[in-house]
Order: sequence, then structure tokens, then C-alpha cells
Amino acid sequence: MRSAGPQDFSAIESIENAADQLFIRRFEPSDWPGALSGADRAATPGFLLVAELDETEVAGFVHVLEVEDICHIEQLSVAPSHARQGLGRALLDAAKQQARRRGYSQVSLRTYADVPWNAPFYASAGFIEAKPVTEFHRSLVGVDSALGLDAFGRRVHMVAILDASPS
Repeated sequence: MRSAGPQDFSAIESIENAADQLFIRRFEPSDWPGALSGADRAATPGFLLVAELDETEVAGFVHVLEVEDICHIEQLSVAPSHARQGLGRALLDAAKQQARRRGYSQVSLRTYADVPWNAPFYASAGFIEAKPVTEFHRSLVGVDSALGLDAFGRRVHMVAILDASPS
């Protein structure tokens, strides 16, 4: 796991678009937005980590926003060809460690409650369902609605409390 650089930007976008095919097959939407570019992700406040298999291949990424003293996982994607190998969990753990190093006591995310690789996966990694209480978190409920994400199932806000010791 390492911080993403400009050399990773096209891979990040490709990985998310490939991973989104799982949602497209499951939900059969009439339209699904394409991924943000890696450069756009890197330009937002926060951090972007990649799972690098070797010097030429990136297999996944996690994009974490830092907004209003909040640390929020905006996107976690692993290339389908590398799924179920522990890379998603490793990226999630790396993001939690980085958040802890940056002084955060918790990290949040929004996801589908009933998609196996969403809320159940995050719950297995220490996230619990919580009510979105900050203005930023409540605004994400509106973003879900505006993007039409809530049409495909219940969306939930989840939080992981970060202990003081690094793991």
C-alpha cells in the first residue's frame, strides 16, 4: 500500500469502472455514471492510497476525504481480477491507519446495506451503522438521492472508531 501518484491516475479510473460492473450486473440500471478521474480524486482534500502488486500494476485504491474535521471513505475499489484476495481489507486497514496518524478518532463511509461486498464487508472490518449527524454526512444522503443510488437499495452511514494504538 502506498500513496497514489500521477502515474496511477488512469489505473484508478479503470479499476473503479471495472469494479462498478458488479453493481451494474446486480442492479441493471438504465444509466450508471462513470468513475471520477484519478486526477480529480487526487485534487480533493484527503488522501488516495493504492494497492500495488508490482511496479507496473495497481490492483485497487481507497479514496479518503478530509472535510470539516471529518475523515470519510469516499471510494474503495479493487479490480475484479484481484477480488477476494484481501486487497480491499488491506486498503481499508491502510486508510484507517493513515486516518489515525492524521489525528482522526473515527472514519465514516456510506454504502449499500444489503450488498454482500458493501455493508456486511465493512461490518466485518469494524464499521457499525450509525445515524449521519454532521451537516457533511447528512449532505451525503442528498448526494445519494441526486445520483439515484438509493433507488437500488437501502443506503447506510457507517463509522469505525479508531483506537489510539496503530494496528
